[in-house]
Amino acid sequence: MLNLVKSNTTFDIIQFIKKTQTSFAVCGFRHFTSASDWNPESSVFPSSSVKRVTRNNVGIFWDLDNKPPKSFPPYDAAIRLKKATEEFGSVKYMIAYANHHAFRYVPPSVRAQRGERKALNELENTGVVKPDEPYKCRVCGRRFYNNEKFINHFKQIHEREQMKRLNQIESARGKSRVNLVAKNSMKMEKYRNAATDILTPKVGYGLMDELKRAGYWVGKVSDKPQAADSALRNHMVDIMDRRMVECIVLVSDDSDFVEILKEARLRCLKTVVVGDSNDGALKRTADAAFSWQEIMMGKAKKEAVSVLGRWKDRDTLKRLEWSFDPETERELFCSEVLSEDSDVEYLLSGESDASVLKKNDGAWWELESSDAEKP
Repeated sequence: MLNLVKSNTTFDIIQFIKKTQTSFAVCGFRHFTSASDWNPESSVFPSSSVKRVTRNNVGIFWDLDNKPPKSFPPYDAAIRLKKATEEFGSVKYMIAYANHHAFRYVPPSVRAQRGERKALNELENTGVVKPDEPYKCRVCGRRFYNNEKFINHFKQIHEREQMKRLNQIESARGKSRVNLVAKNSMKMEKYRNAATDILTPKVGYGLMDELKRAGYWVGKVSDKPQAADSALRNHMVDIMDRRMVECIVLVSDDSDFVEILKEARLRCLKTVVVGDSNDGALKRTADAAFSWQEIMMGKAKKEAVSVLGRWKDRDTLKRLEWSFDPETERELFCSEVLSEDSDVEYLLSGESDASVLKKNDGAWWELESSDAEKP
């Protein structure tokens, strides 16, 4: 009997422990529920209340034959153009076209700067002029008081090192090439940034290299007339056909691009023109227009916010305005006429009169209720 009592108490203790473990388990894993069960108002991390705003894809198309950055450094102009365009959406494509003449051309301002630099070097070599601050190498940090010695140092040491790194990467294959690029990427970028301020470009004023350094895809075409315009136009049509952008930024003053802008607007794409012509055909056709001066001063970046607001208001009004559709109106009118004809046919058929006579079988002078006849 005593053993039976002990076994019963032991069984009760085991059941109690199991119940408590289950309750602790439920309490312990209570907060590890799915995201769908969360309440945004009571949750500590209201992730469902955060709304993701989708931005439009933007493409920049630059006609370098018509609108090269003559009065501004190419790299600075390309970067400022990209920053101003980013206000309209996410810049996905940056494309530029030009012929060989545009890359060989040197603007007068650049020629004047090179002449002044050459005269100053001659004065430094003769000892007539001494710079107030030494020329500092941006790669190794060495200082020079003579510009020609500084250039010779850069060419003999850092340019050779750069060529050696490029040759090693070019000869490597597979994983070793990837490792070499990753290992020397910082040094190569540091050299390129320093070389733009020290070395004189071998062809033109470094337009292609500077645009590539800014992230643009640069296409070189033949010197035939309108070769760059046709290549750029075909590239724009190809991107529009694939629906890869919602906004097009055209850098040109050439009126030959008017038709392509009209086509873009027919496809419900936003169009922006960057050029110096104040009353050109392109600016009259596009949704918004800026000048190079506004791009370089940052004024275009500020005005882009108001332009986006006007675009949003215009799209809202387009959705609210009434539009006449002949087919829809004809269908509505025919349905109303058919319903009226059916009512007339019903009245003329006599079915309504028969139903009324059936209800009123007695004489017209007899009362409907028989309760009135009762005494």
